[in-house]
Amino acid sequence: MAFHIVLVEPEIPANTGNISRTCAATGTHLHLVRPLGFLTDDKTLKRAGLDYWHSVKLEYHDSFEEVRQAYPENRFFFATTKAEKCYTDFTFQDGDFFVFGKETKGLPEQLLRANPDTLLRLPMSDAVRSLNLSNSAAIMLYEGLRQTGFIGLT
Repeated sequence: MAFHIVLVEPEIPANTGNISRTCAATGTHLHLVRPLGFLTDDKTLKRAGLDYWHSVKLEYHDSFEEVRQAYPENRFFFATTKAEKCYTDFTFQDGDFFVFGKETKGLPEQLLRANPDTLLRLPMSDAVRSLNLSNSAAIMLYEGLRQTGFIGLT
C-alpha cells in the first residue's frame, strides 16, 4: 500500500507539478479531481514535475465522491485552515488519503461539514491565510511517512 494525495479541482499547474514530484519520490498515489484549472499537457505542469511523471501513480476522477467510492476501506483526512486539530494530532497509517482543495477556495464547505472528525490544519501565524498547496501536501505527507517509519524509502 501507499499514501494518497487528492487534489480537488487544483488551479495552479506548478503546484500540481511539484506535488507530482513529491509523489514520485515517495511512492504516493496522486488523484486529480476535475475540473482542473489547467491542461495536463501544460508546459508549467510538466516543468514542475520534471521528468518524473512516468513514476507517478496518477488517477483522474470526475468528482470527489468517485474517489471515495473507489476506495471505500481507506481513511480520508481533509486539509483546511478551518480545522480545530493540528495534523500532528492524528495517527496516520499506510493507505490513508490526504485531501486538499483548490488554491483559491480550499475544500467545499459541504465536504468539511460531512467530515468534522478528520479535518486537520497546519499551524501558522495570522499573517497569512494559508501555506502554498505543494508545501502543505509535502508537510502532511511526510508526517504520515515519518509515523509509518518511511517504509520503502531510503
